[in-house]
Amino acid sequence: MTFQNRHIPSLLVTLIIILEALCPFQALGAPREKLYNRPYADQKRLHLGFSVGAHFQDLSFTHNGLVTPDGQRWVAEVPSFSPGFCVNVLGDLRLHKYLNLRLTPGMYFGSKTVKMIDFNAPPGGYPAQGEGEENLLPTSATQDIKSAYVVVPIDLKISGDRLGNTRPYVTVGAMASFDVSKKRSDYLMFNAGDAYLTVGLGCDFYLPFFKFIPEIKFCFGLTDILRHDRPDLDLDPNTFKMTQSLSKVKSNMVVVNFYFE
Repeated sequence: MTFQNRHIPSLLVTLIIILEALCPFQALGAPREKLYNRPYADQKRLHLGFSVGAHFQDLSFTHNGLVTPDGQRWVAEVPSFSPGFCVNVLGDLRLHKYLNLRLTPGMYFGSKTVKMIDFNAPPGGYPAQGEGEENLLPTSATQDIKSAYVVVPIDLKISGDRLGNTRPYVTVGAMASFDVSKKRSDYLMFNAGDAYLTVGLGCDFYLPFFKFIPEIKFCFGLTDILRHDRPDLDLDPNTFKMTQSLSKVKSNMVVVNFYFE
C-alpha cells in the first residue's frame, strides 16, 4: 500500500507528459475544415469572363440515291476531324440559386474535308473509252472547306450544389452562327447562316482569384445548309451532280471551352 501511494504522483506526471507530447500529433492528424475559395462568388447578379477552346466540325449528309445517266451514284462523308480554334466573351446572369442565363458570343475558326465517292464505280475505276485521261469517269473527289463563324450562343445553366471548391452543371440552349469566310465555286456550297440546339456539361472550379470552368458542348444543326440552286454550275454537269445527289446537309459541332470568370 505504501509502495502504490508513493508512486501515484510520479505515474500521474508521466501520463501528463505523454498526453502533452501526443497533442501536437493529434492536431496534425485531425481533419480540417476545407477552405472555400470565393465563397460569395455565386451570389453576384452578373458575372463577366471569357473563354478559349477548340471545336470539331462535322456534316450530316442525307442522300437521295440519284443515279446519273452514266451510272454514277455519289455519296459524301467527312472522314476525319480537324480541331479548330474558338474564343468567346461571357456574360452570366444569376436567375436563381441553381439557374443562370449565359450569353457567350464569339468566333469559331475551323475547317473540314468532304470526301465524295462514286458508290457504283467498278473496282479499279471505269475502263478507258479513249486514248486520253479526260475520257475516264472520276470515281472520287475531295473538297476542303474553311470557315470563320460568328456565333451567338445563349444557354440556361443548371447547376448542382457546391462541393468544396467545385460545382458541376449542365446547359441547354440555342446558338446562331454566320460564316463570314469567303465563298468560292466548288462541288458543294453552303449557306452562311445556321442555327443549332446545344447541350453541354461542365464544372466550376473555384480558385483563389477567379473561377476556372472547363466545358464540353454538343451542337446540333437545325437547318439545311446546302445551297441547291447553283447557276454557276449550269455549264459543269460533272460538278453539279455532287449537289444533285444530296437532299440536305446539316452541320454539327463538338466544342471544348475553358472559361475564366
